[in-house]
Amino acid sequence: MSYIEVKNLKKYYKIGGSIIKALDGINLEIEKGEFISLLGTSGSGKSTLLNQLAGLERPTSGYVKYKNINLNSLKEEEITKFRNLNIGFVFQQYNLLPNFTAIENVSLPLVFKGVKKSERFKQAKEILEKVGLKDRMNNRPNELSGGQQQRVSIARAFVGKPSIIFADEPTGNLDTKTSFEVMELIKEIITENNQTMIMVTHDEEMTEFSDRVLFMRDGNIEKIHEKLKIEQVLKEKKDGIVE
Repeated sequence: MSYIEVKNLKKYYKIGGSIIKALDGINLEIEKGEFISLLGTSGSGKSTLLNQLAGLERPTSGYVKYKNINLNSLKEEEITKFRNLNIGFVFQQYNLLPNFTAIENVSLPLVFKGVKKSERFKQAKEILEKVGLKDRMNNRPNELSGGQQQRVSIARAFVGKPSIIFADEPTGNLDTKTSFEVMELIKEIITENNQTMIMVTHDEEMTEFSDRVLFMRDGNIEKIHEKLKIEQVLKEKKDGIVE
């Protein structure tokens, strides 16, 4: 049994007199510890698929199942509890609370898990050290660079070691050098903890850290590249063999 199963997943929106097929029958299986990238142009359905996998939206039809848990069968409060216990999020915009220090921002998800304050700060300190911010724990977001803020965002997503990480354009606001540093850090942590990760990106270079890349177009998975194929395509692009 796959860790995550997606079956005939559809998400339609009615806008005026038109039906927009954001997802049009997605079938997908994801294994525990796998790193999946969703690649596609704006409007391809990649962000909608991410939202469906995270239980942030209800599908028009079909389902997302985690082992024996069908998200469609859960009530909203049950889905919220499932996310709090199992999922971490990394966003492009960081979404840090401006009046909270780094350690306070990172410890926040543990509040919703009912972790005691002393243990929250202990875990937050450990993950901040892991992402290289040992000397920045008491700084607020406006006292940190963009790369440092994203590291705080990563620490917040990974604190408590959730089994699944969702990332929406996590390097979108970063320069190339910092982007690779951030992705290497993410890859190191998920490999160490055998965590499953699904990332939306428009940057094909960032997909080199993935096990599989799903190319999306018009609400469908157009093609899938496995790890060796990803490396081959990126090398050919670098060498000027393909556009």
